Amino acid sequence: MNTADALCRYLNQHAIPFQRCDHPAVYTCAEADARVPVMPGAKCKNLFLCGDKGRQHLLVVVPADKRVDLKALSHSVGIKNLRFGSPQRLERCLGITPGAVTLLALVNDEDCSVMAVIDEALWSAEALLCHPLVNTSTLCLPLAAVRRFLRATGHTPRIMAVPAK
Repeated sequence: MNTADALCRYLNQHAIPFQRCDHPAVYTCAEADARVPVMPGAKCKNLFLCGDKGRQHLLVVVPADKRVDLKALSHSVGIKNLRFGSPQRLERCLGITPGAVTLLALVNDEDCSVMAVIDEALWSAEALLCHPLVNTSTLCLPLAAVRRFLRATGHTPRIMAVPAK
């Protein structure tokens, strides 16, 4: 699945409620602040990481203003040498391109090989703002909808205080 419309159809088929807002392309949290209309929900930063010689993959979701300490996170999750995954690895594992990294890309991880790590601050938010596989749209999903999405895709997230710099 690689389009926002296809993902929205998937969400509708699974009775996962959302609100959608299309906007100009954004590649950073700062650009999103400037170009995306104000929507209710927590703004997220998404990091696609790999470690242990590329054998393990993580999708880390934190509040947009959080700077993640990769060394401390590596220790916390027990995966050596965490680093950002390449665009090719991102495409292979989650079917998306840089700039469109999102929790919702787990829909493309059918064998659940990517570990989802969600910051505990987001897990208590009323709603999350997520790209729907592209960076030209944002979805607002109530937290209950995010939980339903994760169950539908077979992912059990690791909820933790992601270490900050």
